[in-house]
Amino acid sequence: MGIYLSTPKTEKFSEDGQNGWVRYGLSSMQGWRATMEDAHAACTDLDDSTSFFGVYDGHGGKVVAKFCAKYLHQQVLKHEAYSAGDIGTSVQKAFFRMDEMMRGQRGWRELAVLGDKINKFTGMIEGLIWSPRSGDGNDQVDEWAFEEGPHSDFSGPTSGCTACVAIVRNNQLVVANAGDSRCVISRKGQAYNLSRDHKPDLEAERERILKAGGFIHAGRVNGSLNLSRAIGDMEFKQNKFLPAEKQIVTANPDINTVELCDDDDFMVLACDGIWDCMSSQQLVDFVREQLNAESKLSAVCERVLDRCLAPSTAGGEGCDNMTMILVQFKKTSQSSSSDAAAEEKSSTSDQTETESKPADTESSSEV
Repeated sequence: MGIYLSTPKTEKFSEDGQNGWVRYGLSSMQGWRATMEDAHAACTDLDDSTSFFGVYDGHGGKVVAKFCAKYLHQQVLKHEAYSAGDIGTSVQKAFFRMDEMMRGQRGWRELAVLGDKINKFTGMIEGLIWSPRSGDGNDQVDEWAFEEGPHSDFSGPTSGCTACVAIVRNNQLVVANAGDSRCVISRKGQAYNLSRDHKPDLEAERERILKAGGFIHAGRVNGSLNLSRAIGDMEFKQNKFLPAEKQIVTANPDINTVELCDDDDFMVLACDGIWDCMSSQQLVDFVREQLNAESKLSAVCERVLDRCLAPSTAGGEGCDNMTMILVQFKKTSQSSSSDAAAEEKSSTSDQTETESKPADTESSSEV
């Protein structure tokens, strides 16, 4: 059946977590696709006051999505703008940094390992010379130094991924997006898009593509890619006379910052495998309905995936990989009052505070 399996893989990877200001659940499923190319990251404690969530939808392979899930949030932390409190700039630089890090010998090696292309017995990657590891990728002191090797001139992967990430710090929510994964917030039951799907037919996208020397055919960049922004896809980023943000396809994310308030219920980050099947409002309505009877957030995500999964591959929709992260914001006003009540009653339970907390500004676009 080409890119599809004869029967869908409905096993799910699910996870739940929380800290003092958010709780989340997530689930991902391969579905009808022959391979799983989605990846995600959920870090409730990026630092002492910040949480990070991201979904990465790969195309042409899984390695770029896995690379971003492993490294992008680390790069947000490392940029000097982050220390100064400028989350928007630090996350934008982290998106561009992914493309830079995937070049050269070390980039090639990391992608090969993430793509399971290393022979675990010989230490060789697809029969080629294996360079020894120069430190753990999670090492905070790691500066990603240049490595000599047979792939020192590697220009980066031809595959790529979308990236949609949300960073919560106190009452501030910063959303960064490149591609057609989406972040939606529910405010009093109304769905608000906090990201924009980057498609080639959008006027601003079309203008950039054409100016960079590309073309659009059948709704696809150069007749190939149905996205206009992505991490990776280096074949579309070869114009040496243009900066990264003006290439045919760019990793430059839209940044949206909102102030969270008690009117907000929850937010959802999901890849287009979900949005192909449900509108933003339909998903918000479905989640709200499920939360009336289900407190485990990953279980709500699983029900969304099951609902979106197509009964067959005849129509195309509902046949993609699916990943969804559901985040509830704990209300600060309720936290303080319930803490006082807990002291009076000598109760140690703080799990009653799992309601939503969040948004306020109208810098999100209405569905």
